[in-house]
Amino acid sequence: MQDQIEDNLKQAMLAGDKTKAETLKTLKNALQYEAINLGSKDKLTDEQVQKVLAREAKKRQETADIYKNAGVTERAEVELAEKVIIEQYLPQQASEADIQAAVKEAIAATGASSVADMGKIIAVVRAKLGASADGATIANIAKDKLQ
Repeated sequence: MQDQIEDNLKQAMLAGDKTKAETLKTLKNALQYEAINLGSKDKLTDEQVQKVLAREAKKRQETADIYKNAGVTERAEVELAEKVIIEQYLPQQASEADIQAAVKEAIAATGASSVADMGKIIAVVRAKLGASADGATIANIAKDKLQ
């Protein structure tokens, strides 16, 4: 996956696509930073790459929301455009219905009965759905089901 990002960066630079090239450069740097943090001399695994990409996409969404609330729609649109580019490398996100079903299964499997058990539920759902489910969405659904 890391190689694909690097190849796409080269293609974007050759094609003159500044937005895509800048976004992919930022991703490449984030991946290199993650590798250094993990003490890895090799490339990251696809799972590690997906975690970094999910984190970067979430940052773009949060930043876009801040810009929208401040009335700076142009910057918000730039952030959202970068998020779209990043999401091309992520697995398709699970639907809310899929997450709800996984949460129900996790509650039944763990015997969770209160909000104090949310950590267990989130861990089970994450293990099942992986990076295709947003942690905040899982937490909100689990909280609703346990109350």
